[in-house]
Amino acid sequence: MKPCEKWDQLIEQTALELPGTTRDYQPEWDAIRYFVGELMFAMRGENKNGDSLLTLKLPIGDGEMLRSRYPDIIPGYYMNKQHWNSLLLAGDVPELVLIDCIQLAYQTVFMKLTKKKQREIAERRH
Repeated sequence: MKPCEKWDQLIEQTALELPGTTRDYQPEWDAIRYFVGELMFAMRGENKNGDSLLTLKLPIGDGEMLRSRYPDIIPGYYMNKQHWNSLLLAGDVPELVLIDCIQLAYQTVFMKLTKKKQREIAERRH
């Protein structure tokens, strides 16, 4: 995966500041994955053309609205097209939208965790 100087540091910082977030590198996909609990909420990689992507799990309505507003937000590359959305990092997605999408993806997945796991993550923050 080639670096994206414009966004990689912001993506990493934003994702890892969220409570309970972990990351790994998936060599088969040449991608960095971000998890809360054991569930993935974001993946930084590339498509088959070598375009840098950030793929995020978003609520269906939010994803559809973002795709209609920003041409550089597309259905999730190589993922479920309803739940996952890919941001083309060389495109014109504003920085605040990128940050909001990372936070929304985290929150979307966090709410899928068991109440017990949510409490454990919340307690580690304090």
